[in-house]
Amino acid sequence: MKLSTKTRATTLSVALATTLALSACGASNESESDSSGGGSGDAAELSGDLVGAGASSQQSAMEAWQAGFQGEYPDVQFSYDPAGSGAGREQFIAGSVDFAGSDAALDDEELAAAQERCAGGEIFELPNYISPIAVIFNVEGVDELNLSPATIAGIFTGAITTWNDPAIAADNSSATLPATPITPVHRADDSGTTDNFTDYLFQAAGDVWTAEPDGEWPLEGGEAAQGTSGVVEVVTNTAGAITYADASRAGELGVVNVGVGDEFVAPTAESAAAVVENSPAVEGRGEYDFAIEVNRETEGSGEYPVVLVSYHVGCIEYDDQSAADNVKAFMEYVISEDGQQTSSENAGSAPISDTLREQAQSAVDAITAG
Repeated sequence: MKLSTKTRATTLSVALATTLALSACGASNESESDSSGGGSGDAAELSGDLVGAGASSQQSAMEAWQAGFQGEYPDVQFSYDPAGSGAGREQFIAGSVDFAGSDAALDDEELAAAQERCAGGEIFELPNYISPIAVIFNVEGVDELNLSPATIAGIFTGAITTWNDPAIAADNSSATLPATPITPVHRADDSGTTDNFTDYLFQAAGDVWTAEPDGEWPLEGGEAAQGTSGVVEVVTNTAGAITYADASRAGELGVVNVGVGDEFVAPTAESAAAVVENSPAVEGRGEYDFAIEVNRETEGSGEYPVVLVSYHVGCIEYDDQSAADNVKAFMEYVISEDGQQTSSENAGSAPISDTLREQAQSAVDAITAG
């Protein structure tokens, strides 16, 4: 049964400077509730360090969240290293950061290690950042293309090598397609965006894309670049190049509408929210672990399946009271309506639904120190 979409989405790409100013002014969110954490007393008294690392896809949102959060808690020294999802998970498991940003849920081995790292053995995985992964390209005179899943897969396997290939032309009869060679560009680092993108290709175009989903690019060939900024820079500077990246980073590059059922769907916050709303939870997780199994094979109208569900991963119980208080207050802000609106305006993400907010709030309320 197809559920109705309850998430309100906003348009993409509002200027960063404007957003930071608005988020700093508007950060008086739900912190008047007991969001500061057990034992901290007045929320304004929070201090010490709050250290995160991980997904570069969250970087724009994180900058805005940081501005809003520190407007509320100026004595907290906040830092986030957008080193990539894999690095963020590794650093969290090693205990060198308080929380991780990850574009993929923990696998079974990571989950066990993370539980061992946390006092009490429980973790949270909160899908706080939902955004389409855009397939973006640089072809002179072409701003938008329709591509089927099989065609996208063929481009990234290297089977389709020029922009005027019949498979591309078939879905773009009104476009003037040059014979420019295609240069597919992928992430060089262990990336949750890559994990999500290859998962989409494997599920939606399994006849063409046979490699298992992986955070590390599984094929030879093409060009590689470090991080989201790296792949976007290569495509920007390379005629005929194509890559995959968080939609907020597409800028002036061309964007692909992806084939879904009988239509082609653009990567918007609204279409990303629609597919997440109709996707099930991962089974067998803990009480405060809300990982989602994205429905990549959807044929629902207006649903965009190349979506990135990016998590914040942390402990339900910390060894240090200050760390527990700061993580609790930050997660409280991120999941608030103000925090989600800030992310939407700055990064084009889809505000989480009321259902996801209620789930996340139960985890936030449980964060404590041993």
